[in-house]
Amino acid sequence: MTLDGGGWVKEAQQLPSPNCDSYPQPAVPLLVIHNISLPPYRYGGDGVAQLFGNRLDPAADPYYATIAHLRVSAHFFIRRDGRLLQFVSTRQRAWHAGVSQWRGRERCNDFALGIELEGCDFEPFCHAQYRTLAALARLLQRECGIEAITGHQHIAPGRKTDPGPYFDWPRLAAAVGRALPEN
Repeated sequence: MTLDGGGWVKEAQQLPSPNCDSYPQPAVPLLVIHNISLPPYRYGGDGVAQLFGNRLDPAADPYYATIAHLRVSAHFFIRRDGRLLQFVSTRQRAWHAGVSQWRGRERCNDFALGIELEGCDFEPFCHAQYRTLAALARLLQRECGIEAITGHQHIAPGRKTDPGPYFDWPRLAAAVGRALPEN
């Protein structure tokens, strides 16, 4: 994988989200892993891209009516088959972490990149997702100065549970060459 000068991964499908802004400081030392599926527990649809693009139709699914008002995004989304989508440049702040803290620092969006895996807390992720995630994490460590990788559940305990108990932290740790999760 390669990162261009604008902070976009050349191999990713690029779907720019309006739900981003500038980082308050240039250093981005943290990578946060999430999971998402829209509608919940269904894979392969356009719901995530629609949510991150503010185009989610609240009438398309009963669950959508409860979240269509949200203005959220993540830098990356990895589908079950390993395809990579990018919504926000690594040079911009995506709105993925919400109320959060890491090593005493509040507002993790201010210093983190976010990766969403297509999935849920209740089943394993796919081999293809781990392959793409490992390659992407290595790229981000090398090109963006990522110093630590953790889960949403670790930066927002009690509020968030993703990527969940089926996420294979040892597998990712071996692939990127560091102990995980780091909090």
